[in-house]
Amino acid sequence: MTRSIQSVAVIGAGTMGAGIAAASAAAGCRVLILDMNIETAEAALQQVDEDARHLVTAGTVDADLAAVSGYDWVCEAIVEDLSIKRDLFSRLEEVRKDGSVISSNTSGIPLRQISEGMTQRFCSDVAITHFFNPVRVMRLFELVPGDDTDPEVISAFAQFGADRLGKGVVHAKDTVNFIGNRIGCFFMLSGLHLAKPFLAEGMNQETIDSVLAAPVGLPPTGLYGLIDLIGLDVMELVGKNLAVNLPEADLGHQYTNFPPTEQRMHDDGQLGRKAGGGFYRQTKSPDGERLKESFDLLDESWRPAEVPSLGGIPAELGEVIFQDSLEGELAWQVFGGTLRYAAGLIPEIADDVVNVDNAIRWGFNWVHGPFEMLDHLGPQRVIARIRSEGDQVPSMLEVLDRAGTDSFYRNEGTEYLGADGDYHAIEGSTS
Repeated sequence: MTRSIQSVAVIGAGTMGAGIAAASAAAGCRVLILDMNIETAEAALQQVDEDARHLVTAGTVDADLAAVSGYDWVCEAIVEDLSIKRDLFSRLEEVRKDGSVISSNTSGIPLRQISEGMTQRFCSDVAITHFFNPVRVMRLFELVPGDDTDPEVISAFAQFGADRLGKGVVHAKDTVNFIGNRIGCFFMLSGLHLAKPFLAEGMNQETIDSVLAAPVGLPPTGLYGLIDLIGLDVMELVGKNLAVNLPEADLGHQYTNFPPTEQRMHDDGQLGRKAGGGFYRQTKSPDGERLKESFDLLDESWRPAEVPSLGGIPAELGEVIFQDSLEGELAWQVFGGTLRYAAGLIPEIADDVVNVDNAIRWGFNWVHGPFEMLDHLGPQRVIARIRSEGDQVPSMLEVLDRAGTDSFYRNEGTEYLGADGDYHAIEGSTS
């Protein structure tokens, strides 16, 4: 059966559901958006471009669920609760049409848990279609099949995501947090722990954020600023999900809980931008001047923001990692640690380095994906440092070393090093 997506039913009109609906309507699709209450669904309708609004119908789950029978793709974007999702999918199975495709926009629940005990039709037609927020802006579209998903379903989603929505499609595996959030959240959660000794050494958090930004090819939010943007409440839920679903030997287990200070911030409602402040906040002086303040993580009080101290950091991208300084050690442990973590996740989370690099560039706006960055730094140089410190070389760096090469990409980026130690053509590339 050839699958084609021309119409989209979105169940859940929150931030993600509204974004998926708006993007689909902008692509010229007929769209149905349902929520538990009509006010939320109608509010989502207002996010649709005015010239595409005629394509969208809003309704409620209780009154209008049967209407999904007229749509090619049924996308679930409701609360991250497994039992609630499974109940909804059971109801959707009774009304969706044969030949339709169905998906969840979950950011971390494995598809195998959603599919367990479901009908063969469901298991054949379902995938995870994970967008990043805001949907209209972020390019990343992670596509995750289940063990029984029909390849035609994945082809239909991939074609729709790339050709109709203009997204960068990444093929991930059914593992916790998929690709982007598995690596991106490791950077954040490990960073909260690994940065502590540098604070104790006198490095302020503004400097930590500045080191973990442009010098290593990351956005200007750095570490603490990025978590402020996402929210400590979201990160705590991510940590709990990782604690339950990470493989037993995964390095991420040691970072799934917050350090004590960050946990107190969370418990006090100091969650980030959404709560008026987290690690940073904007205030006004009595005369109306806008002031930026930082939450000192040592004495747990607010203070005026300080100027980062970046004197002497090499201008060359990434070279700070090899600098003999506090800043260099910070970059090596936090950012370098994330590169090493990523290098140990193939083929667990993806079949190849290309999907990992695309996911991190498109989802977290890194200048280079992890393996592209390792190529920039010189993988053999990184391997030598890992060995000099008595640590285990991650699997893909071992593959590279055994292959006797010093790059994950070659032939002007048209070939990549596979887990089998051979180079393979990148789909769509021409040499």
